[in-house]
Amino acid sequence: LEPALQRLNAARPTAVNLAWALMRMRNTLAAAGADWREAIARQAQAIAEEDLAANRRMGALGAALIAPGSGVLTHCNTGSLATAGFGTALGVIRAGMAQGRIAKVFAGETRPWLQGARLTVWELQQDGIDATLIADSAAAHLMKTGAVQWVIVGADRICANGDTANKIGTYQLAIAARHHGVRFMVVAPWSTVDMETADGAQIEIEQRDPGELFGVGGMRTVAEGIAAWNPVFDVTPAALIDAIVTERGVIERPDPERMHAAFGG
Repeated sequence: LEPALQRLNAARPTAVNLAWALMRMRNTLAAAGADWREAIARQAQAIAEEDLAANRRMGALGAALIAPGSGVLTHCNTGSLATAGFGTALGVIRAGMAQGRIAKVFAGETRPWLQGARLTVWELQQDGIDATLIADSAAAHLMKTGAVQWVIVGADRICANGDTANKIGTYQLAIAARHHGVRFMVVAPWSTVDMETADGAQIEIEQRDPGELFGVGGMRTVAEGIAAWNPVFDVTPAALIDAIVTERGVIERPDPERMHAAFGG
């Protein structure tokens, strides 16, 4: 199975959680012997149960940071469709709504795959949470109106200094949030923390097919012969992050010292 493990590991170079889970599977296989199928199934179930518990813990910790009556903006999908259940950033929103701390939820569409439009607002609708979809390009204007007090996002890799890689568009949200006095929260399990990567400059940014930008819903909207650049992630500097929330606790104003105190390394 090693070739398959290596192929899976290479599939998402920016995100670190997949490599973490594959290492657990590799260690399980090494100790399993003849019943390896059952062993990896048990390990997969354990990972799922741990993830759900972590998400609920992060939801409670993150919600506690939010003043009652706040509006929030989220990006991409970080809910039950992206985790074992409840969600990371969306878990904070779910917990915050249940506690009456969040009064209004906005979600960016998240081009080019529209995870916010296709997945996040649908998940919230299923929960009976009234969410408002916005164009990605409307985020700064929304912040200017005073309608949101927090931007809440997930993460694909968090470096030893707190720099955070997440879905493309996250960095510009953090810049706009700082300009408008909106607080910025990153929510991710500790398995997303990579203390071996010193800062965001060392993260490989995955690139996807430029053709993803040429149309919507299978219909081409861009003239032939046009070039496109399609990075999947960007890196938000730690200096723009007010809080990193993991199941192990909250790191406010993350920097190398606070990250080391929380996660070692």
